Amino acid sequence: MGVASALHRGRVVVAAGVLAGAAFPLAMAPLDWVWCAFASLAVLFAVAALAPIRPAMLGAYAFGVGQFGVGVSWVYVSIHDYGGAGVVLSAAVTALFVLFMALFPLLAVVLGRALAGGPSMRLALTLPAAWVFVEWVRTWLFTGFPWLFAGYATLETPLSALVPVVGVLGASAVVAWTASLVVWAVVRPGLRSATVVLVMALSLGGILVALTDRAWTQPAGEPVRVALLQGNFSQDIKWDPDQLDRIQQRYATMTAESAGSDVIIWPETAIPARLDRVEGYVHAVARDVRQAGGALVLGIPVREWAPGGGYLYNSIIALSDEKDAYHKRHLVPYGEYVPFRDVFGRSLDFLGAPMADYSRGPWPEPLKLGDGLTAGATICYEVAYPRAVRRTAADVDFLINVSNDAWFGDSLAPAQHLQKARMRAAEVGRWMARSTNTGITAVIDHHGRVVERAPQFEVAKVDARVERRHGATPYARAGDGPVLVLLFAVLFGAGIASLRRERSASPWNR
Repeated sequence: MGVASALHRGRVVVAAGVLAGAAFPLAMAPLDWVWCAFASLAVLFAVAALAPIRPAMLGAYAFGVGQFGVGVSWVYVSIHDYGGAGVVLSAAVTALFVLFMALFPLLAVVLGRALAGGPSMRLALTLPAAWVFVEWVRTWLFTGFPWLFAGYATLETPLSALVPVVGVLGASAVVAWTASLVVWAVVRPGLRSATVVLVMALSLGGILVALTDRAWTQPAGEPVRVALLQGNFSQDIKWDPDQLDRIQQRYATMTAESAGSDVIIWPETAIPARLDRVEGYVHAVARDVRQAGGALVLGIPVREWAPGGGYLYNSIIALSDEKDAYHKRHLVPYGEYVPFRDVFGRSLDFLGAPMADYSRGPWPEPLKLGDGLTAGATICYEVAYPRAVRRTAADVDFLINVSNDAWFGDSLAPAQHLQKARMRAAEVGRWMARSTNTGITAVIDHHGRVVERAPQFEVAKVDARVERRHGATPYARAGDGPVLVLLFAVLFGAGIASLRRERSASPWNR
């Protein structure tokens, strides 16, 4: 039985889709089996190009079930282990989330096939373009879920030289078009196919050679001595009021041991209490840090009073010779607030929603650390959004990200989260100091490489020198605009070509 005839059978298509989708996340952290990204997409595109429309749609949806069933399996850990939900409810919520996310690969295949208008060379262009277009949609639809993008697999390859130019979506486009052209060359063998693949390979190779070691940003001044503290309090005890004294004592002790650092950084909600309730403690620790010539940066909830009640923010506070703050802007629905709280009440709090929903912070400004030193700040999940980091990275010396990945336990998520932080550092050409509660605490250079890191689930401190850099990468200046223009040009052009073909084939035009 040939490949094309086999793909007419629904069971074969579904099995191929599920297996390829399940292999896709293995291309990313923590395994970094890069070839899985190319192979998985090649299988998906082969199914989309060769199977009839209904089996192709089944295969695409099955791909999504495998992709997200493996890649975001940590959702179950968050809900069951730390949200307090039972096994059945946790499994049901996770399954519903996976089944919903599986619609996105299906959307990419339907869009790609509809615009190609038939099994032609246009399919080799429209399917990858539709895949990356759908990745972009996932960065903003329903506040966004930018997880498991193909471009993340390129961080461990020479293709990472493209990241400061085109960002993660551009890297995804290279992976997707490479996989698609290989499929096209196999199913449409001949001199033309071989020539196209060879020309594309040589062009990409030339671009990579030109970009390798290209210095988009430049060192500026003396490196900053940072100390990143990892207190290691598991989520099941972190918010226990009886643990507050113990948490405060640990961070005070670790901070005293870091005297002499220019910047000491605590994780997200390092102190699980509002700032106004522990202000005396925080300022006492910060005073000692200032006397030693440094600045204290910590994650803590902040209440700002206003007529009608005020606002509660998930915040980063910087205490040096002046006080500055960053209030988290991109909040996680159900994790940090419940949409339509008046309707749902407390019924969805097992998803991780706080007892008092956080408010969205204002447009971010550089975080001032004293002595003219500034940082672009993000909190937790914000580092997954390229735009969120881009808007904090202009005219700052380095990046700070604080997080509490204890919600994910010992799952794939902490390694995936670190990989996203690495991609953001590479996109904007800035070093990043990343402090987390249970790991993975790390210092990342401007190429996205981990310079220093702490082990997970241990009380640990990372001491490192962070390079200050100025200037901007092409991606920091233009963002996803150039890639989106290319995607829309390909999809629109294919759609117009297909429409003209249909009109010319119409009997009314004969």
